[in-house]
Amino acid sequence: LAKVQDEAGHGLYLYCAAETLGTSREQMIDALHSGKAKYSTIFNYPTLTWADIGAIGWLVDGAAIMNQVPLQRASYGPYARAMVRVCKEESFHQRQGYEIMMVLANGTAEQKRMAQDALNRWWWPSLMMFGPPDDNSPNTERSMRWRIKRETNDELRQKCVDIGVPQAEYLGLTIPDPDLKWNEAKGGYDFGAIDWEEFYAVVRGEGPVAKERMKDRRDAWNDGAWVRDAAAAYEAKRAARVAA
Repeated sequence: LAKVQDEAGHGLYLYCAAETLGTSREQMIDALHSGKAKYSTIFNYPTLTWADIGAIGWLVDGAAIMNQVPLQRASYGPYARAMVRVCKEESFHQRQGYEIMMVLANGTAEQKRMAQDALNRWWWPSLMMFGPPDDNSPNTERSMRWRIKRETNDELRQKCVDIGVPQAEYLGLTIPDPDLKWNEAKGGYDFGAIDWEEFYAVVRGEGPVAKERMKDRRDAWNDGAWVRDAAAAYEAKRAARVAA
């Protein structure tokens, strides 16, 4: 529950940063519910076992940190300051996830199989989180020119692989990539091709649980309308009393 609350807080930081650019929160939520706005591809995948909590913390939050740390030095102040707070919290999530995987990897044979299964399912989606390859990324060049991003998608993805492989080896787990090998010349790992068809399908809202999760999101918004209405009415009365 604490992790979910933390992640919700990250969303609020970013909503506040976006509002400084003149877009209201209502407009952003409408764009999300209508499908116009895109959200992180990783939220389109199901969690099947308890080991997924560890794998998500280790791999997904680890990839998020890799992507967001450079954004702390972005050129736009409200966004950069939000990233400072997000990264501090993500680092806790990543450590927690890795420790969960460590416990499972050193547990019973069944627990280790569960940890390996979670790694198998989350490794590739976590690499997709950095976005499409640089030669097919419509926003990277502009983001780099405006100094919103400080490293490209492919540079960040390579860094993530180079850090993740020795961590998996320490756990005694196997990265699910038969093409993975050390490249002495570049001082990093070569890795297999990412299934970009899967990535773009997820971006289009065709992920394994995309429709269910968007339905839950819309239902929660509609079911909570009375709370928002009550809060707005209370604030209007309070403002009227102050004015009087």
